[in-house]
Amino acid sequence: MPKKLKYDCLKCPGYCCSYPVIEVKDRDAKRIAKHFGLTMEVAEKKYFKSAHGYKRVMKRKKDPHFGKICQFFDTTARRCTIYLARPFPCKDYPGEDNCGYYDFLSFERLAQVDKNFISTTDHKED
Repeated sequence: MPKKLKYDCLKCPGYCCSYPVIEVKDRDAKRIAKHFGLTMEVAEKKYFKSAHGYKRVMKRKKDPHFGKICQFFDTTARRCTIYLARPFPCKDYPGEDNCGYYDFLSFERLAQVDKNFISTTDHKED
C-alpha cells in the first residue's frame, strides 16, 4: 500500500521547481523531447544546459516569487506544464511522505493574518 502523503503540491507555489539544479538524465531528456515531438538534438538546445558539474539540467526563467524557476513552470497558475513528462527528480521529490517546505509554509500560514499571503486552504481547483 502506498504511503499517505502529508503534503499537497497543489497548495504550494512551486518551491522545488525553483531549485537551481534539476538534473535531467538521458531517459528523462528523451521523454521530454518525445512529449514535444522533437528530436533529442533540438530538445537539448531548447530545454537543457550543462551546469554546476552536471551533463544536463533544466533551463530556468524569471519568477516573481523565487527569482528563477524551471522553464516548464507556469508562473501564473503555479503548476508544471509537463507534469506527465517531468524528469525523475521532480517525480521523486521530496523522496519521503512529507515535504519540509510544505510543513514550513503550513506553519507560517497559520501565523499569518494576511489574506494575500499564499494559503494552503484557499486554493481553488481548476
